[in-house]
Amino acid sequence: MSDTHAQTVAYVRDSMTEQREPPVAQSGAVKWTRENLFSTPLNIALTIVGLWLIWVILSHVLPWAFMGIWDADSLSQCREIRDELYGADVSVACWAVISERWEQLLFGFYPPELYWRPVLAFVLFLAAIAPILFASLPRKMLWLSAASPFVMFWLIWGGSLWVPICVALGFAVGWAAVRFAGPKVGALGGILLAIALPVLYWALIAEPLAGALQSIIPLGLESVESREMGGFMLALIIGIAGIVLSLPLGIMLALGRQSDLFIINKSSVIFIEVIRGVPLIVWLFTASLLLNYFLPPGTNFDLMLRVIIMVTLFASAYIAEVVRGGLAALPKGQYEAGDALGLDYWKSMRLVVLPQALKISIPGIVNTFIGLFKDTTLVVFIGLLDPIGLSNAIRASTEWNGIYWELFVFIGLCFFIFCFSMGRYSLFLEKKLRREHR
Repeated sequence: MSDTHAQTVAYVRDSMTEQREPPVAQSGAVKWTRENLFSTPLNIALTIVGLWLIWVILSHVLPWAFMGIWDADSLSQCREIRDELYGADVSVACWAVISERWEQLLFGFYPPELYWRPVLAFVLFLAAIAPILFASLPRKMLWLSAASPFVMFWLIWGGSLWVPICVALGFAVGWAAVRFAGPKVGALGGILLAIALPVLYWALIAEPLAGALQSIIPLGLESVESREMGGFMLALIIGIAGIVLSLPLGIMLALGRQSDLFIINKSSVIFIEVIRGVPLIVWLFTASLLLNYFLPPGTNFDLMLRVIIMVTLFASAYIAEVVRGGLAALPKGQYEAGDALGLDYWKSMRLVVLPQALKISIPGIVNTFIGLFKDTTLVVFIGLLDPIGLSNAIRASTEWNGIYWELFVFIGLCFFIFCFSMGRYSLFLEKKLRREHR
């Protein structure tokens, strides 16, 4: 309907006009570009300089990457192929080192015929962590999450199947102590029993029991030693173990630092401040060199296990401070709400306080996890062949001596995929919790 027929008198409209699209300059990409890139003379100048820098970088990087050579046995052969195809002065990537050594970069010196075991363990890890990360999945899958650490250990290291089963029984012993003896000895006594009984079981009973069961019913896989592991498999083992173990330990340290009990409070403070006050590389050297001096002669304490313990303790100190910040951000009324409901300390923390504190602490916790995963490259200084260590070993060979950027680009891209995934999940979780608490 035209504007003439829509009006009965000059100043009164008795019907709506047809809806029209907004002007091109006031919507979509054109509006965003005007407001963000060309809004002021300074922004115009910065945009032009930025576009020029992007062009300079991409004009060098893209031809180097996409004209790269994938099929060669050595760097010298790569150069021969480059000279034949593009000329001697053209800079192109020699991706053949990746196609030639990608298995070594991923698995280290793990036996090639057993690659299916770490791959299966990684798939199992993804299936086990899914119900923890996404609440929409069936809760029955949490049984898989609980059993997966023991199964993954058995798949990667091999050996007797009874070893992880007997280790898992130690946690059942701790649960039984809390379930049956906890009401009689109180909450603190139950916690001490839940710690002491499994430790005694693992130290005195687990190994002989596993050996006896193996002699009766031999079940197992071919054993693989830790020194044969390397590359991204090593980084994932240390990173995942450190992340999974440091979160509950960090929460306990944060609660301990706020405790009114003198011994628990001061012990938590000393532990956190000492661990945070020393660089991680020093703790790794401590795990590699000094720890043997405090162990009985002849003790075979696996180096990777020592590194996992040190990395876990280091990350837990940082997690404790992040969680403590979340606890301090809660108003005092939330603590009083738990008391008003008649909840004891642990139920109040589990049901009222910690869910809110952890929600506040999500960015800091994920940031600590990302830093922990990237810090696994420091194990190269104590002799473990992580991706950086393997790249040095590859470059030291006669075939690939002199190659640099291709290996580091591949390693950086793999680390970026894992770290970016953790960051995106953090944003997803923050948005989900923000929607649920509106």
